[in-house]
Amino acid sequence: MRTQERIYIYIYFDYHGDDKAAWSVLLHRLFLEKRESKSGLVAQAMLRASVSTRRTRLSTLLASAGSRPGHQLRVSSELVRCHLRYTWAAVTLSAKAPRGSGARVPDMSLRADSHAATSTLRKIAADMSNIIESLDTRELHFDGEEVDSEVLNDPKGTACIPFSAVYHTHGFKEPGTQTYLTGCPVRVRVLEVERFTSTKKVPSPNVYTIELTHEEFTWQVKRKFKHFQELHRELLRYKAFVRIPLPTRSHTVRRQSIKRGEPRQMPSLPHTAESTVREEHFSSRRKQLEDYLTKILKMPMYRNYHGTMEFIGVSQLSFIHDLGPKGIEGFIMKRSGGHRIPGLNCCGQGRMCYRWSKRWLVVKDSFLLYMKPDSGAIAFVLLVDKEFNIKIGQKETETKYGLQIDNLSRSLILKCNSYRHAQWWRQGIDEFIRKHGKDFLTEHRFGSYAAVQENTLAKWYVNAKWYFEDVANAMEAAKEEIFITDWWLSPEIFMKRPVVEGNRWRLDCILKRKAQQGVRIFVMLYKEVELALGINSEYSKRTLMHLHPNIKVMRHPDHVSSSVYLWAHHEKLVIVDQSVAFVGGIDLAYGRWDDDEHRLTDVGSVKRMAAVKSVSTTNLASAAESSECVPLQSEALAPESHLFQRNADDVPDTSKMKGVGKPKKFSRFSIYKHLHKHGMHHADSVSSIDSESNKGSIRSLKTGVGELLGETRFWHGKDYCNFVFKDWVQLDKPFADFIDRYTTPRMPWHDISSVVHGKAARDVARHFIQRWNFTKIMKPKYRSLSYPFLLPKSQQTANELKYQVPESVHATVQVIRSAADWSAGIKYHEESIHNAYVNVIENSKHYIYIENQFFISCADDKVVWNKIGDAIAQRILKAHRENKRFRVYVVIPLLPGFEGDISTGGGNALQAIMHFNYRTMCRGENSILGQLKTEIGDKWINYISFCGLRTYAELEGKLVTELIYVHSKLLIADDNTVIIGSANINDRSMLGKRDSEMAIIVQDTETVPSVMDGEDYSAGKFAQSLRLQCFRVVLGGSDLSPEHQDPVCDKFFKEVWISTAARNATIFDKVFRCLPSDQVNNLTQLRDFINKPKLANDDPAKAAEELKKIRGFLVQFPFRFLEEEYLLPSVGTKESMVPMEVWT
Repeated sequence: MRTQERIYIYIYFDYHGDDKAAWSVLLHRLFLEKRESKSGLVAQAMLRASVSTRRTRLSTLLASAGSRPGHQLRVSSELVRCHLRYTWAAVTLSAKAPRGSGARVPDMSLRADSHAATSTLRKIAADMSNIIESLDTRELHFDGEEVDSEVLNDPKGTACIPFSAVYHTHGFKEPGTQTYLTGCPVRVRVLEVERFTSTKKVPSPNVYTIELTHEEFTWQVKRKFKHFQELHRELLRYKAFVRIPLPTRSHTVRRQSIKRGEPRQMPSLPHTAESTVREEHFSSRRKQLEDYLTKILKMPMYRNYHGTMEFIGVSQLSFIHDLGPKGIEGFIMKRSGGHRIPGLNCCGQGRMCYRWSKRWLVVKDSFLLYMKPDSGAIAFVLLVDKEFNIKIGQKETETKYGLQIDNLSRSLILKCNSYRHAQWWRQGIDEFIRKHGKDFLTEHRFGSYAAVQENTLAKWYVNAKWYFEDVANAMEAAKEEIFITDWWLSPEIFMKRPVVEGNRWRLDCILKRKAQQGVRIFVMLYKEVELALGINSEYSKRTLMHLHPNIKVMRHPDHVSSSVYLWAHHEKLVIVDQSVAFVGGIDLAYGRWDDDEHRLTDVGSVKRMAAVKSVSTTNLASAAESSECVPLQSEALAPESHLFQRNADDVPDTSKMKGVGKPKKFSRFSIYKHLHKHGMHHADSVSSIDSESNKGSIRSLKTGVGELLGETRFWHGKDYCNFVFKDWVQLDKPFADFIDRYTTPRMPWHDISSVVHGKAARDVARHFIQRWNFTKIMKPKYRSLSYPFLLPKSQQTANELKYQVPESVHATVQVIRSAADWSAGIKYHEESIHNAYVNVIENSKHYIYIENQFFISCADDKVVWNKIGDAIAQRILKAHRENKRFRVYVVIPLLPGFEGDISTGGGNALQAIMHFNYRTMCRGENSILGQLKTEIGDKWINYISFCGLRTYAELEGKLVTELIYVHSKLLIADDNTVIIGSANINDRSMLGKRDSEMAIIVQDTETVPSVMDGEDYSAGKFAQSLRLQCFRVVLGGSDLSPEHQDPVCDKFFKEVWISTAARNATIFDKVFRCLPSDQVNNLTQLRDFINKPKLANDDPAKAAEELKKIRGFLVQFPFRFLEEEYLLPSVGTKESMVPMEVWT
């Protein structure tokens, strides 16, 4: 007994007419045969029909189907109707069933519990997509207007495509992808007809140049008549296909994208053979093709079809405003390999290693990219640069009809259909790039990759307080992208201080908040050699990546695979929407935040015992002898005043405050009261309170928003640091102190940074993008789609600023850098920062002001190679020969920033840096002073000054001092030229082949009246204001100190600068006997020196009187410190085994 089980396959086919040839194709293709197996009933489509069989009439097909035993193919009687709307075919398959079961499947239904039926239906539906697209369109004869499908209206679209669409590309055949600008037509003009002659008989000898315009975008394509014919046939297939409601999600979306009532009448294409068209009829032919394409592009159903988009050369990236003008696009075959990756250049170079892939090539004004058609993923980005070049021909490319595109990073080899096709590509790319991206094709001033950008908004920062705030505000304003690269990044640092809004302005909280809003955040960190550095970049990466999927973090380099052990990524960049770029020396890391006061102690945590009265000049001695501790008011006052210019009335009467002895409770109450007063009581926490300590006294803190009473801290946990005393440890515990802030003063941090807008910001972003894309290619773990390729925005839209940092001024700006193959994947290294420094020094006319973390120069072409020190010496000698005033100011740290106890001579690393600093300044014939003394003797003192910075405070009732760590990378010349960046004055930063660096050179265009060498002078607004701020900080003057205006005159140079530095240094030596000191020439003298009593301990009252004479932070640099010792690492130490290049 055999029971028949029926599986019903519904074929919905909008049909108009009584010709049944189309049905013969569909039903024969869908004929099912029975197969029995252990797994049950399996049905599959038979796809073996030939072209002739497809033309068989319906009756023949039905007869043959009915003659097969056990099979019945039923077709609804509606088939014979003239106007057929829906038809169905029921395929009946026999299967064994238990005797007497009576099992039966009802007609016109599908069993929900039948796995076989469901599986079969899915297989057939999936196959239908391929079946219908491969139909012969000659068998589909549709005439007249179509009956509307049951479709939905398009959702309302936006007028433009956002830049964020580059991160959401789709497969080229996927429906619903926005390619065109909503509401904007595509206009067509056939400009010209070229007739090609050939020895062979060519059916389409004419090539039509078609110009298309879509809103602001205009582009051209070249097509033959046969291309029009192929498009026409493909659209007919698509028209038939889209009427069949296949049960697939993509097809349903495709059908729903077609509006109800939308005209679908295919325009007619000229039938005249191309070879018979005479030249006098070209204009008529052009008009016919123009009208045909115009009609096609007016109908969304056909305009959005992937074949049409391929024909007119558009993609999802064509009409994104910030990507600039539209260039040539199209499918090409791309050969694998060609990357310039250090250590891997041999891979993929053999002919046997090549593989060819079909890709969609997109040309923009400053880059090329190609996409994978199936997924739409951007698979590579090639930036236009000075080495950009295009070659064609088999000899050049080793490929028939090959096209080779070179730049500094890759040789991209493409394969075209013909030599003429390759010529079209070369001409199209070359003309477009030369028209829109010519600035990227040439090497610019100083050998930089970036052009000089005029009328650029720029702003400087002295110290990190305002820098951090502006960075935080810019991040908060981000709409699309945030790029960050740092030598070190600490996720938990607070960007705005004091903290009065909970964690809102903590870096990780800002980034998480923006990522949740849809902003894409990309971070690149230097991957340190863990044995040498303890910055724990792995913790930073892990912490940031866990915040949100929109945050992507890379670390580079991989030391083993890249063979890079000695060099570092040293840039400090924050780029927002590729429109605002922060460039300078300040990492978003612990220890960097500071203001102009350079405090040694953290308010709110210095005192552990409540006090009744303060220390004044008259009672300092008795207070020092007493066990009582001195409450300090906020160090928001000048550092020389916070001990001695105050009386008992300046401090709250603690005896009347209930909070005494319970500072935690009182602090919390006071903070909340303050927040409520200023409308910030909704802050999520009050993390500025030292909630762990009950030992702090009550004091006031001057802030920008009023008076805060309580245990307010500026530096939380690891942020309170003194890295010469002790380097950072346990960075995965960010809020745990690692030094005792009650006994050890922090080391203040002096630094410089800047921000630029517009085209200069685009140039900074381009460097970041180049590094990111190179790292993505180089490290296998980043090759997944979750780490996207980044695209540079166009310079043509750079001045459309959506956000502007307040108080910026207009100037001429150029971005300069140090980059090489290991750091950016470029063939030739770039050292434009070095070239800029030397050039500015050589061409300076009045003065040079330098602040830098290192001062290692004066080339001997053996150990040291950069020529900055030599340029300084030669410029001074030139001034001496011309009998003109010329001043050089150099401010560097008193000690290198390496952990080591200087009272015992410091560590080997610290001494090695000291050796090369002294070798540059004053020791040896190659030093600056050595070169000067040879020609002008002791007159060098009239031209150059070397200084450091130092400050003092009271800690636990004791006077303490500490050097201020100068981390700046700054040069100012003549009050009109400034270089700010991350590059130190040493070979590591300057030579380009070593550390990667980024800087800007700013030349003023806005001037203000000033004085230079006693004469009227037009000073640059940017440069002069920065110099005056630096002078105010280091010299301690007021905002309008007239004595600071002229940096060249003898009165300032000798009576203010040198005099202040000498007096301060003398007082510090007298009170603290601090190191380094000119009184210590060797280690024996060092031991004696530190054992002698200090005035600060022996007579605090007298020490206080002396310290009142200090102005600012400036101190003379001690030239003779340890001059009798050999400071390079001794043989046998681990530092001696490190190459000398590490220290230079």
